[in-house]
Amino acid sequence: MSPPPPPLGRSRRRGSRPDRAFDPALDDSELIAVRDRFTQGRWSEARALLVATGPDWDRRGHRCLALAWTPSAVDWAGDWLLVEPESADAATLLGCAAVARALRPKARPADAVRAREACLAAARITPEDPTPWLALLLLDRGREGGGDECGRLFEEVRSRHPDHHHAHHLMTGLLAESSPESGQDPLHEVYDFAAWAAEQAPADSPLAVLPVIAHAERYRVLAAAGIEPDDPVASGHWSGRRARQVMKAAFDWWLEWEREDHPRHRVDLNFLAHAKVCEGRTAEAAALFHRIGPHATAAPWSYSGREPHDAFAAARAYALGTP
Repeated sequence: MSPPPPPLGRSRRRGSRPDRAFDPALDDSELIAVRDRFTQGRWSEARALLVATGPDWDRRGHRCLALAWTPSAVDWAGDWLLVEPESADAATLLGCAAVARALRPKARPADAVRAREACLAAARITPEDPTPWLALLLLDRGREGGGDECGRLFEEVRSRHPDHHHAHHLMTGLLAESSPESGQDPLHEVYDFAAWAAEQAPADSPLAVLPVIAHAERYRVLAAAGIEPDDPVASGHWSGRRARQVMKAAFDWWLEWEREDHPRHRVDLNFLAHAKVCEGRTAEAAALFHRIGPHATAAPWSYSGREPHDAFAAARAYALGTP
């Protein structure tokens, strides 16, 4: 019998150092190059990138939000919009940047008001684009008491792009937070939502992995409520019949349909690798870690209060058999 996997890193303690930064650009090399120049106020390269992105809505949302989190993004996007007041790209980037500012720890209430106005202005300029609505969904998802509007905003995104990856992830995280006292209820609404989204999506859609996301998000909620152990490897959450079925189906999809061209596919790979480590399936986890490469994501490695870089490194070393 193989030894049990180690805990996925140390739990964070109050007053510990903040997490090291994760790169929201993931493996988008074009975006990374443009972002470096955008931080210096050179927005013309961002303009060319978004024009080239076109109506690839998942990629457009990914790129706008990655640019939005850069320092002074509101200022640079605002300068661009002053020069080109009819530019849908400039308006959308300004809305996303305003949302990023409103979600920072030291944001003021007025920042959220301005962010909402900027996103609605962008939506009026480009009514077919789901990205301003995605930014509004992110805003309400990230604010205390802001979840009431999320369902409506999700439908605004979905009416424009039914398989929107980021929007489905946001809604999965939100739905997982309802009724923690019901524990591992297999009929919980987050599981229904994820199964429905996976079933209605095209065969090659990465939404096929959404049931694994739902399982991880529900674990996050149950661990925070003290219902599950704070070490996911020690939790029975990952060893039940339903969990095994969900993870097998998602891994089989990855083997047949992996979408390396999808801008957020590294997000799915991190969730799948985390699930396989928790399940004790090291060979499958190792294959996923090889594909992830250096592109770790904070979620789900941070779940249950763990330092995500340490958790990712411990899980990868265990799966690859390295010290």
